Amino acid sequence: MALDAESFELLLATVQRFVRERLVPAENHLEEHDEVPADIVKDMKDMGLFGLTVPEEYGGIGLSVSQEVQVNYELGRTAPAFRSVFGTNIGIGSQGILMDGTPEQKALYLPQVASGELVMSFALTEPDAGTDAAALKTRAELDGEHYVLNGTKRFITNAPRAGAFTLMARTGGPGASGISAFIVPSNTPGLKLGKKDKKMGQRGTMTCDVIMENTRVPAANIIGGVPGEGFKTAMKVLDRGRLNISAVSCGTASRILDESARYARERKQFGKAIGEFQLIQAMLADSQAELLAGWSLVQDVAKRFDAKPAHVSDADVSMRVSCAKLFCTEMVGRVADRGVQVHGGAGYINEYPVERFYRDVRLLRLYEGTTQVQQLIIGRALLRQD
Repeated sequence: MALDAESFELLLATVQRFVRERLVPAENHLEEHDEVPADIVKDMKDMGLFGLTVPEEYGGIGLSVSQEVQVNYELGRTAPAFRSVFGTNIGIGSQGILMDGTPEQKALYLPQVASGELVMSFALTEPDAGTDAAALKTRAELDGEHYVLNGTKRFITNAPRAGAFTLMARTGGPGASGISAFIVPSNTPGLKLGKKDKKMGQRGTMTCDVIMENTRVPAANIIGGVPGEGFKTAMKVLDRGRLNISAVSCGTASRILDESARYARERKQFGKAIGEFQLIQAMLADSQAELLAGWSLVQDVAKRFDAKPAHVSDADVSMRVSCAKLFCTEMVGRVADRGVQVHGGAGYINEYPVERFYRDVRLLRLYEGTTQVQQLIIGRALLRQD
């Protein structure tokens, strides 16, 4: 699955122009009002951004992973809330259906996702199960042709916007093998949302708890129709999600570096631009080297991801995805820190983009698997090798 090269170049140029001319100028509004303007959301739908990864047969554009990371690099060059509007939808929200869903589930949900009519969220994390995802407690008890769900999901991105959730619940015994993946419409009786979270950064993104009290969901809504496969689905979905977070991290690092270099050219101290001082140049140079290293890693892993069947989990690819997620999210944190340092006191003032990005990128090292989780995945993979 991939868009032809000529069409992709046109799409990428359109996204670059959209970021530059529509999204970057709207960052101040986003910061002040904590919301993405409705007219921008409409433009995103008209551009087909809600269907980037959905196959053409279901009304989407059908990008390969290598193409998707390039688009996400460009989207990383602006406030993360803009991508969040549709990124979760076409990413971890609906990828479980795309990878493991039944033909009927794909035909029903994917066209709605591609058009933007349906926003989907991914509900795995719980108050007592984040990093240890296999320990989740949300229960799904079979009652005739329905499952009755009870439990709470936490920090669920786009939950206030969502029309449905890819939601993990325990249908069997303890551990990963007892988890199933459900498609749960947001208007299902017994499902309610908690209050919107107030976060350190990422203004305009929406997260909250998803609470289920005797929520009845048809057994036919188990992704793939087979109970007990949900944890495997979640891990495959997270692999692709982590790689795209890595691409976003690289895009954000490039924006921070641009802002820092511009400031270094314009800001004068001791009668000359601060960019002429070697210690400023050293910070810019370190950021550039790390950015190029991270982006090269992302592109290499994306090619390997495309080379395997979409529904198959490959241990070596998963290990490399974790390497990319670990390196790139840590890298952008260092780039953001240097960006603030280059700006001096101005870097601590909200009106400068580097102050906002400094707060925004901190979350990247936490969600979709913390840095420490990626270290464990990499270490265990290496120890399994002969």
